[in-house]
Amino acid sequence: MRAALPVLLTVLLLLGACSSPKRLPPGPPAFERDGPEAVPPPDLLLTPDPVPRIEPIRLGGPNKPYEIDGQRFEPIAHDEPFKERGLASWYGRKFHGRPTANGETYNMYAMSAAHKLMPLPSYARVRNPANGREVIVRVNDRGPFARGRVIDLSYTAALKLDLLRGVAPVEVERITFDEIRAGLALPPAEALTPPAAAQGAVPVPSTQDLRAPAPQEVLPAEPEVRAATRGLWLQLGAFRARAGAEALIAELGQRFPDMAPKFTLFRDRGLHRVQLGPLADRELAQRIAQRLREEGALESVLVSR
Repeated sequence: MRAALPVLLTVLLLLGACSSPKRLPPGPPAFERDGPEAVPPPDLLLTPDPVPRIEPIRLGGPNKPYEIDGQRFEPIAHDEPFKERGLASWYGRKFHGRPTANGETYNMYAMSAAHKLMPLPSYARVRNPANGREVIVRVNDRGPFARGRVIDLSYTAALKLDLLRGVAPVEVERITFDEIRAGLALPPAEALTPPAAAQGAVPVPSTQDLRAPAPQEVLPAEPEVRAATRGLWLQLGAFRARAGAEALIAELGQRFPDMAPKFTLFRDRGLHRVQLGPLADRELAQRIAQRLREEGALESVLVSR
């Protein structure tokens, strides 16, 4: 019996070795983990904030109720205010170039964000209370779905808020259509450098192609009007800082080159107003307003002097 003991122990040890847990496979390859690229583009701090504009909110699609990990979310499907405080995170190269929830392409170097409930698309102010920095982002994606987090920022938005080191508290406020119409949706002064003057800034391409203008809507070229000429005007935005108005005029000139000479900057009651005109009559003003709405998702206000 004693002679058989060593043999029995040896068998038990072998059986134990065979039944021991297997080693867990390694985690995902480094290229599948999220994070920054090895060499980000230079001068990202000079990337301008987007200029908020009225973009239609469509029912369904990215704004219909959805479920993630057993939790149901019902996005806001109308233009209404929304404020909250919570933790912000950011997402980078793992999702760079992939479709967002509303069908656009995620660009980690643009000024965008993901939110669970805001209507897509939306514009929002995000403030870092720790340093007072504030940015405007275009919300075009869903997320984040980690507990306690309220917004997922693009790499550049997190950089400008000094949030790249990890999650941190922020204050988030959706910009409403009424604020945009009233000219209150203004990027912070330091973010209003026109794209042409922002060396190394990453341009954000337009997401829609513009149709050729109808012959009756082509406006004759003439020098930029700087005085408050009498007539009918379409107001497209108002800014505290002149640079914001100049950036909008530059963008509009590229998107609507036939109307570029008609985009004018006025200073009035402390604001820099971007207006188109003067226009001959209300019928022409209505046709142009409709074109701006259909081709550029831009809402305008008719002004008479």
